[in-house]
Amino acid sequence: MAESRKVAVIGAGVAGLVTARELQRSGHKVTVFEKSAQLGGTWAYNPKTETDPLGLDPNREIIHSSLYKSLRTNLPRQLMSFNDYPFNDENGKLIHFPGHEEVLKFLTEFAKDFGITELIRFNAEVVRVRRVEYEEDRWVVEWKSDELSSEEEVFDSVVICNGHYTIPKVANIPGINNWPGKQMHSHNYRVPGPFKDQIVVVIGDGPSGLDISRDIATVAKQVHLSTRSSDTEVSKLDNSANLWKHSKIDHVNESGEVIFLDGSSVHADIILHCTGYKYDFPFLETNGIVCVDDNRVGPLYKHVFPPKLSPCLSFVGIPYQIEYMDWLAAQVGMPPVGASLKEMYWSLYKFIEVGFIGYRDLWDFENLSQ
Repeated sequence: MAESRKVAVIGAGVAGLVTARELQRSGHKVTVFEKSAQLGGTWAYNPKTETDPLGLDPNREIIHSSLYKSLRTNLPRQLMSFNDYPFNDENGKLIHFPGHEEVLKFLTEFAKDFGITELIRFNAEVVRVRRVEYEEDRWVVEWKSDELSSEEEVFDSVVICNGHYTIPKVANIPGINNWPGKQMHSHNYRVPGPFKDQIVVVIGDGPSGLDISRDIATVAKQVHLSTRSSDTEVSKLDNSANLWKHSKIDHVNESGEVIFLDGSSVHADIILHCTGYKYDFPFLETNGIVCVDDNRVGPLYKHVFPPKLSPCLSFVGIPYQIEYMDWLAAQVGMPPVGASLKEMYWSLYKFIEVGFIGYRDLWDFENLSQ
């Protein structure tokens, strides 16, 4: 057995929980730092939203999770299972795409069954991670449980699992500084109620943009989905009476108009940015060895280890390609993701990409797994 090390794991989401389990299995002494009062990371639904709807104010109280109330997974539960801990259907129901409540329950049971829960320090926000002076193969982790004081502890290794669906990335739209309407990012979207009888422009036709557009359309007067394409023609989406698909936004103006590249325009009340997130490690001090450039974290060997700081510092949960998962499995002698699950995954994304379905349609798409 390898030498036992004292390891800090930052974050008690999916990546942090499975990392803690594997480190503990290998005989290491593990402490998991979790900012909130519960595990689950982005799967822990929080009805609260931030004081700044766009999430740009550096002084705002940051809400970690970006879950909205109606969200279901966009991956089949089979792909979300662990190889020795399946994500089984509840009550024998054949639901491949469960709601976020069921995912959180699964993660809570996983942590309990493998003795991970007792390793977690809840309400412990990590504010600084730095190398020990004159002892660069060890790390100081500073955390706080309240606003008045902080504590420090030295670890042999640190694994960063803090997720990357918290810090919003917004669209750069010509004229937006003079546009009089409201703006928000999908990070602060929870329920469609506030959009009742409004004319809404949603920026981004990825899975979240499509799904939230459909959610909002149940109460809004009109929803206009702006795609990434410059040549998309204006069209109704899914035969909906109040949901249209448009090209990219060209500019907005002080009269409240949103003008698209194809020349069409709408007078909108709200612009909702479904434009993704930024990788962010504000607590990490490496003197420039590790940096984030346009959401690329590096330099990292295989998206995990910074060569100059390995193996004492590592990252888990950065990439999401299935091919990468297969490569990782091969390194430890595990079989790749099954062909039927890959077919389900790519088939769903093909349909989502062309605008045929969104998340809320997925659980009716069961025949793909047959």
